[in-house]
Amino acid sequence: MRLLLPFSSPLSATSSPATPQFLPEHTPPFQFDFPNLSKILKKSVIGTLTGALSLTLVFSSPLSSVAAADDPYLSLNPPSSSQDSSLNHFDSAPGDCPNEEEADDAEMQDDDFNKPQLVTNEGIVEEAWEIVNDAFLDTRSRSWTPEAWQKQKDVILASPIKSRSKAHEVIKKMLASLGDQYTRFLSPDEFSRMSKYDITGIGINLREVSDGDGNVKVKVLGFVLDSPADIAGVKQGDEIVAVNGMDVSGKSSFEVSSLLQGPSKTFVVLKVKHGKCGPVKSLKIQRQVNAPTPVSYRLEKVDNGKVSVGYIRLKEFNALARKDLVIAMKRLQDKGASYFVMDLRDNLGGLVQAGIETAKLFLDEGDTVISTAGRDPEAQKTVLADKKPLITAPLIVMVNNRTASASEIVASALHDNCKAVLVGERTYGKGLIQSVYELRDGSGVVVTIGKYVTPNHMDINGGGIEPDFRNLPGWDEVKERLSKCNILQQS
Repeated sequence: MRLLLPFSSPLSATSSPATPQFLPEHTPPFQFDFPNLSKILKKSVIGTLTGALSLTLVFSSPLSSVAAADDPYLSLNPPSSSQDSSLNHFDSAPGDCPNEEEADDAEMQDDDFNKPQLVTNEGIVEEAWEIVNDAFLDTRSRSWTPEAWQKQKDVILASPIKSRSKAHEVIKKMLASLGDQYTRFLSPDEFSRMSKYDITGIGINLREVSDGDGNVKVKVLGFVLDSPADIAGVKQGDEIVAVNGMDVSGKSSFEVSSLLQGPSKTFVVLKVKHGKCGPVKSLKIQRQVNAPTPVSYRLEKVDNGKVSVGYIRLKEFNALARKDLVIAMKRLQDKGASYFVMDLRDNLGGLVQAGIETAKLFLDEGDTVISTAGRDPEAQKTVLADKKPLITAPLIVMVNNRTASASEIVASALHDNCKAVLVGERTYGKGLIQSVYELRDGSGVVVTIGKYVTPNHMDINGGGIEPDFRNLPGWDEVKERLSKCNILQQS
């Protein structure tokens, strides 16, 4: 089983304020100085972990008070009962499904398939070896070869491994020999904690599953015991059909997770289908967990009050980043902002998918957000923007040597597509992709399987991203720089 959790940060994350904050003008540390604005294909894919693994997990949650007031599902009272949203309401099963006895037999077979199989100590070591052999991408020493890896396996398995703890030690040493700081072993307890990762706020972990016909469904990978979803009756393997009456067909697991988020103690209506042919059930679930907003913002008046600049500080890319950023930008636009500054200094990353969705807010449809490269064809993809940009105003993105991972994806996407200039210091340089694989005894391995490549085909990892300016430029200089970039891009 391969577990890919979508978050990354090379260092430990910092804390964030509890709700989106509007900062008073001239709040330190930011000051304006205008006009000189100083086979694993056989293993089931669960999701995506990129960047250095952090066990400090981010949980989901509240919108702004304005958004809560506009959405009936964000009230503190349960939504009114109806045929579509009443608790324990079942829709009839599809007519082309097998009879109940056949469905039960199929489910029992699935359960038998998922039961832990007896595995030897040597088998566990060989399983870890095979994962590296099939998927590992050597991004540091570039001296790894399949031949040398095969010889290491032959040496390791030449002698019997007498205990499970010894097998785990062998795996640790074997992975350490790769010289990759992010490739490592996870004990069964560490893997178990990681698999309970939750960004929904109701205690479930979602994944995308292909139905074999080119369609993708979002299903429940697992849930936290005694969580709101567990208590309401959500089961592992359930398909998510709708959230608050909105059909989620064609949406990604991250998009569905975002729809599930909301302030603590408010309700969400989740429509699920159990099994391939099971009934569709609508459940009212009370949200429980709050995630801190990573967004703070303020409006700056410059040029003797003639120009308004929206300043937005983004501390990390958690489950609320995109949603709260949209709220902040719209409010700043309503207040008259005609230019924007997005501060990503000291932003160590977080949820990579949140970073990708954030970058899309500024890009034209069809623009490249980021590409990935790796040995496994599954790790070779290009992500494109799929909608019109939220704003087209000139943008400055502030960066420093602690701007990393998801933040670097955003910075490079906006820079390479001529949507922003970068100001500050060279970024951290963390652009690797790790996958987490479950071994048959419940332990796991984290393996570097790919790397990120910017729209301009630059490898982020190691070197980081060089800014356009060290000090804040004037807005005329920003507009001129972006105009030249667009001309070069078109030619």
